[in-house]
Amino acid sequence: MKNFATFLILLVFATGCQEDDKSFGDLTAPTNLTLDYEIVGYDAVQAPNGDGSGKVILKAHADNAISYKFLFSDQSSQNSPSGEFTKQFTTTGTNTYTITVIAYGRGGVATNITQDVTVFSNFSDPVTLAALTGSGTRTWYWAAATQGHLGVGPNDNNTATNHLPTYYGAAPWEKAGSPDSACLYDNELTFTNDNGVIRYTLNNGGSTFFNNDYTTAPADQCEAYDTGGEKIVSLSPSNSLVAPEFTTGTTMNFSDDGFMGYFIGTSTYEILSISDTQMVVRAIMGNNNSLAWYHTFTTIQPSQVQEPEYTNLIWSDEFNVDGAPDPDNWTMELTNNNGWGNQEAQYYRAENAVVQGGNLKITAKKENFGGFEYTSARMKSQDKFEFTYGRVEIRAKLPEGGGVWPALWMLGANYSEVGWPAAGEIDMMEYAGNNPGVIQSTLHYPGFSGGNGPHGNTTVPTVSSEFHIYEFKWSPTTLRFFVDGNEYYTFNNTAATPFNADFFLIFNVAMGGTFGGAISPAFVQSSMEVDYVKVYQ
Repeated sequence: MKNFATFLILLVFATGCQEDDKSFGDLTAPTNLTLDYEIVGYDAVQAPNGDGSGKVILKAHADNAISYKFLFSDQSSQNSPSGEFTKQFTTTGTNTYTITVIAYGRGGVATNITQDVTVFSNFSDPVTLAALTGSGTRTWYWAAATQGHLGVGPNDNNTATNHLPTYYGAAPWEKAGSPDSACLYDNELTFTNDNGVIRYTLNNGGSTFFNNDYTTAPADQCEAYDTGGEKIVSLSPSNSLVAPEFTTGTTMNFSDDGFMGYFIGTSTYEILSISDTQMVVRAIMGNNNSLAWYHTFTTIQPSQVQEPEYTNLIWSDEFNVDGAPDPDNWTMELTNNNGWGNQEAQYYRAENAVVQGGNLKITAKKENFGGFEYTSARMKSQDKFEFTYGRVEIRAKLPEGGGVWPALWMLGANYSEVGWPAAGEIDMMEYAGNNPGVIQSTLHYPGFSGGNGPHGNTTVPTVSSEFHIYEFKWSPTTLRFFVDGNEYYTFNNTAATPFNADFFLIFNVAMGGTFGGAISPAFVQSSMEVDYVKVYQ
C-alpha cells in the first residue's frame, strides 16, 4: 500500500545510515499506563450510563509507548496508534463491559490494564440483523451481473443525489475482464448471528482488490493480502448525510480493520437497503471524505452465463388508437375483489383506462363508487397473450401522490388452476408514491409471498415527471430488471421456481394497501401513462 511503501523506503534509508547500531535499542516496557473514558451523554442524575448511543470515548497514555490496542468484552478489538478511540457498544440495555488496553513499546514489549465501564444503549435493528444473517449464517456475493454493483458518488449535502453513485457505476461483470480486478468476484462475505454477536469472515481467495490510493500501482489492483480472519460486526445508528428515506439508518462497524471486499481504507458501512437476497451499502473512503463508495451484494452466487439475445418482436401495443384499450389485447377487471389481498382502497372501472394522444392512461381518482372512496383501472392480457421467456420493454410515466401504487407486472398463466403464489408473480416495476423516486422489482412464489418476496430497487427521481423505459429480461437462468438500460436487480432462475412457464401481463394503479401505504388527504387524481409495451423473443 502507498503509505506503507513510503514508510518502508524511509525506514530503509534511516537504517542504512546507522551502520554500527542495528538493534531495537531500549526494550523497556511502557510504564505509567492510564485509561481515561467519557460516556457520551453522561449526566449524573438523568443519564448516569449515557444518552443511549452506547458511545464511550477512550484515551490511553503510557510513557515509552509507540502504539495501543483496545480489547473489549463484546469480543471486538481495535488498534489505535494514538491511544484514542470512540467505541460504540450496541447490546440493548444497560451493560457492563471490560476494556483492556495494551500499550506496546519497541520490539513489541507491552503493558496492559483493564477497566470496567457500564453504558446504556437503546439501539436495536432486528430486521436488518435477520436479513444480514438469515436463519443463523448467510453468505453474500458481489452482485456482479447488476449495473452499478460497484460505484462512487459525492458525499455532500445534496440529499437528492448523495445516496447515488453518480460519478461511476460498474457495468455488469466489468471487473471480470482483467486479472488486475477479477479477484473482486471471488469474494464470499459470511455473517453469523452467534447469540446476538455478529461474526464476519471475508474469503477472498488470498487476493484483495485495492483502490489505487492504497497500492503502489497507478490504478486499482488485485494484490495478495491476508484479511486477518474472523471479525466482529456491531450495528449502530447511521449519522451520514443521506436522507432518512434512502437508508435503513443502520451502520455496520467491523473490528480489526475488517472491510467488505474492496479496500477503500474504511471499516464502517452504512446499509442503504437490505432484503433476504440483496444488500446495498455506502462507505466513505478512508482518506477522502468527499467520496462515497457503493457496493451491491446478493445472496445468490452470480454466474457469468451467456444469455440468449431476444430481438424478435412477437407482440406489442403502442396505444395509437384513441378510445378504450384494444379488446383483442386486454381484458378489464371490474371489481375491488376484497382489496386484492393487500387491503387496497380502489374499485376498478373500465372508464378509468383510456387511450389518448398516443398513450394509455390509467387514472386513479378520489370518487365514491361501489362503496369505495377511490376508483382506478386494471387490465390484463390473460388468455389473449401469454409467453415464456423473452424481453419486455415498457415506456411509462408514473402517477404521483401519497398512496398511489402503480404496477407493471405478470402472473403465471395457470393462476386460475393453482392459485397464488403457486403460479408465480413477476413485478417488473412497482412504485409507492409515499416513497418518491424509488422503483422496485419483486418476485413471489411458494415460500416467498407478501413482503417476503426477493426484490431489488433503485432511485429514479423523475419517475412521475418524465417517461422512462422499464425493461425485463427473462431466461431459463436469470430474471433481470432494468430502467433506462441500467440493470438494478438480478434473480437467478432455477427449475424449482414457477418462472419457467407462460405468464400474462397486468397493468394497474392501486390505491393504499400494504405497499402503497397511507393515502394523502390532498390526493384528487393522478395517471400512469404508458407509451408502448413490446415483447421480444
